[in-house]
Amino acid sequence: MRILLSVLALSMSATVMASPLDEYWQNLQSLCGQAFAGELITHPEGEDDFVGQTLVMHVRDCTDARIRIPFMVGDNRSRTWVLTRTGDRLELKHDHRYPDGSEETSTMYGGTTTNAGRSHEQYFPADEQTREVIEAAFSNVWVMRVHPGETFTYGLWRLGTPRVFQIDFDLTRPIDPPPAPWGWVD
Repeated sequence: MRILLSVLALSMSATVMASPLDEYWQNLQSLCGQAFAGELITHPEGEDDFVGQTLVMHVRDCTDARIRIPFMVGDNRSRTWVLTRTGDRLELKHDHRYPDGSEETSTMYGGTTTNAGRSHEQYFPADEQTREVIEAAFSNVWVMRVHPGETFTYGLWRLGTPRVFQIDFDLTRPIDPPPAPWGWVD
């Protein structure tokens, strides 16, 4: 009995528990290659660019260290969410391009998680680069939630203001992938 308990304790200690970030990353990786339609849930008053538009996310490019998710708004293919693993944290950057593929003035803004988050939810407070690129966004906090087989949520809160933005994507119904985003070379 004592030997059995020792073997059981040894095998349990050898089992590495996945961190919430590891589980989150695996949840995103499971979507690679798929595209999904989104619904605008809330947006800041007076900012109607996304209202009535077809919204599509495409988990298009996945490696062990980076996931790129183009986000299409109607025919506009300028946006890509870039998630990069940096040790035990996750960085979100917004890559914005003109139709010719060149970088927009306001690009590569975002932030890095401050903790391991949850297996279905990560928060990205604005970093210094964001403050430099978009001064008013210094208090932004982005959230990305993934509930496999259900929904993916992209949200933005600008702390201290009424600026709130949220899109939910239906993961129960993959759609045909859209064309490549502006500036991409496969």
